[in-house]
Amino acid sequence: MAGMTLSEKLLSRSAGKPLRAGDIGICKADYAMGTDGSVPMALDYFAAMGGTRVFSAEQLLFALDHYAPAPSPKSAMLQVRIRRFAAEQGITVFDVGAGIGHQIVVEQAYARPGRLLVGADSHAVTYGAANCFATGIGSSDLAGVMMTGQVWLKVPATIKVNLTGRLREGASAKDLALSLARKLGSDGAAYQALEFHGDGVAALDFDDRLVIANMSIEMGAKNAVFAADAVTFDYLSSRLAGDAAESALAQCVEDALYADPDAVYASEMDVVLDDVEPCVALPHQVDQVVPVAQVSGTPVQMVYLGTCTGGRVKDFREALDVLMRHGGPAPGVQLVVTPASREIMESLARGGELADFLAMGAVVVTPGCGSCCGTGGAIPADGVNIISTANRNFKGRMGNATANIFLASPRVCAASAVAGHIIDPHTLDDHAKRPKSDSLKPAQP
Repeated sequence: MAGMTLSEKLLSRSAGKPLRAGDIGICKADYAMGTDGSVPMALDYFAAMGGTRVFSAEQLLFALDHYAPAPSPKSAMLQVRIRRFAAEQGITVFDVGAGIGHQIVVEQAYARPGRLLVGADSHAVTYGAANCFATGIGSSDLAGVMMTGQVWLKVPATIKVNLTGRLREGASAKDLALSLARKLGSDGAAYQALEFHGDGVAALDFDDRLVIANMSIEMGAKNAVFAADAVTFDYLSSRLAGDAAESALAQCVEDALYADPDAVYASEMDVVLDDVEPCVALPHQVDQVVPVAQVSGTPVQMVYLGTCTGGRVKDFREALDVLMRHGGPAPGVQLVVTPASREIMESLARGGELADFLAMGAVVVTPGCGSCCGTGGAIPADGVNIISTANRNFKGRMGNATANIFLASPRVCAASAVAGHIIDPHTLDDHAKRPKSDSLKPAQP
């Protein structure tokens, strides 16, 4: 019999029996995450099922990240309901201000090799960077996990993505993800897994892998997964703490899974990382991707740095490097900064980057999802053009259906803030620089 893909192996382990693409398995979820956008409905389903006590409180994680802070009394009361239920049941809650649930799941090393994680939010696919099967589920499925500790999943067929080379200077994981979206289309990987192979994988750091896994859902993928390697274990080593850290890391190494050499794939695609160039997704489709030069000169009134795709320390430092070297945002451009988690915000504060953003007039928003999905934070005005490090640019995505959202890397977003229009960072030459002004310095008392 032919070998198995990573997704087949991961779901077979969770189901306790061999599974192949197309099979349906009843799988034990190691962790299930819900948000304040999905848990209230899951609680309704749970009650309708006759639930009184959850199957395993340790298996559940609730994140209050979509309405952070609550923009209305109704959303505030939904959060109160979640907190009360979690307290009664002993469920872990990442409360308002802690950040985006997906980022926290990774930061706190819930995502580890060999595990099955599900989330009642589509971007739960992010965790696949850590060599686990991770996918989004609905609120009814979350209620099912609350009742039984299990979830049924159809094993996806797999697209093998062979990466060679390394990203050139100025190109980023976001550009790679957008390039994949352009090649596959918004549904080209529908209910399939993306499995990454090749020598190019080693050239991607863990944050890069999170970006790529995160955006796999924008191509319709059920999940994305990377094999565990030194990059994976180095990251996990940095996240595991306490006396048991060494044994926990050893367990991660033992639990890591790898595709068989003779695994059967639905299709394969080759990507040369050296060929990836800075690009932009046009409104209102993630797969409508073009080189930056094709839309250079398009005015922007808001630049958004943040989300579970582009809100990590590395992202902000890359953006800040461009902004500081070129005099900060142009007049009339609103710069919005939303760290993906409190930990990231604190790191930026310690490093001085947060003060630099504030000094150039940036609006710093509570860590969370609000501005990205339009539930709070910075909502654009009518007709505004936004360039964003986010993962989605559907009409109305940021809370205003008349706004136009372009997606790009942190560097391209920062360069566009400087110029006041979309531009390739490489074209911000010396004569276009504005001198650093007093606006980049903290106000004197």
